[in-house]
Amino acid sequence: MQEMLEGQALRSLITADGQLRLSLEPITIDEPGPGEVVVRVEAAPINPSDLGLLMGPADGATLRNEGSGDTLTLVADIPPDRLASVSGRIGQPLALGNEGAGTVVQTGADAQHLLGRTVGGAGGGMYATFRKLPAASVIPLPDGARADDGASLFVNPRTALGFVETMRAEGHGALVHSAAASNLGQMLLRICLADGIPIVNIVRSEAQVTLLRGMGATHAIDSSKADYRERLIDAIADTGAMIGFDAVGGGRTASQMLEAMEAAASRKLDNAYNRYGSGVMKQVYIYGTLDAGPTIIDRIGYSWKVDGWLLTNFMQKAGAGTLARMGQRVLDELTTTFASRYTARISLVDALKADVAKAYERKGTGAKYLIDPSL
Repeated sequence: MQEMLEGQALRSLITADGQLRLSLEPITIDEPGPGEVVVRVEAAPINPSDLGLLMGPADGATLRNEGSGDTLTLVADIPPDRLASVSGRIGQPLALGNEGAGTVVQTGADAQHLLGRTVGGAGGGMYATFRKLPAASVIPLPDGARADDGASLFVNPRTALGFVETMRAEGHGALVHSAAASNLGQMLLRICLADGIPIVNIVRSEAQVTLLRGMGATHAIDSSKADYRERLIDAIADTGAMIGFDAVGGGRTASQMLEAMEAAASRKLDNAYNRYGSGVMKQVYIYGTLDAGPTIIDRIGYSWKVDGWLLTNFMQKAGAGTLARMGQRVLDELTTTFASRYTARISLVDALKADVAKAYERKGTGAKYLIDPSL
């Protein structure tokens, strides 16, 4: 008989009167059964996809603390017009943290080969001291790899690889990516450089241009510059990229991609003008919500599509061989192509502090926080 383990876990609750309340709740992990392991979580990233549950539609400017010590709670207000979008979760304290890594401290009788191993896991609820998971769902890290190396083993690497798989499956040979200086964006750039795929990287500052050019990017374009449109058209014309992946979501980023694709494609039209636009299909997938406002698309002819892209949906459609190949590549290149860099390492309690929450909630490009529940 193995002892029950006591710990804490982060929970997110939305109340009927429009408050978001984050708190730490005590948890008890009972003995793992057949096919199960218990992981002591030592590293779990805060991804943009985590913030959807963590913060919901709360107004980040209203973040504040109530209580102290064991009763410390992070509170924020949800604008009334946003509350209906989360009506299905009102009154339910939700577990948080899509992925993470740590040490296997208990196992079922059939999983003892994993005892003491450092593993990555993506079963949800990883912002916790301990997490019981199916043994089949954890991935032992290569010898010498740390929990930090495997904390972001799933979401960003598989998303970046999924973009490339999607691009190829739809018959394209180059792509456009926004918010390209992010951890995910840097992974995608390294994949494209290694695989010889032309990529147009859209960023938001000259410092980010310098960063990506230092990594080997040919096309890194600052969207804040006056000549952004012209440079984007030239880059797309040079690469032939007619598929894009947009992390911003709101505003006109997706539309600007499509407009630049259309302008680049129109350069090759036999006639100077066609009222229906070029016949080249232009595709933009929105996969993020850095801007939670409406997506605005300006008309650019008739051969274009805008769609959503979600890792879960991609993985459900991809074949077992594709997923196995992707997973092996992530392990083989864990500390190179798929390395993540973190702005700060914080504890579960730190995640409840209003000043810290305002920093990670801001979703700044290149700013990534790592929760270490063992602190």
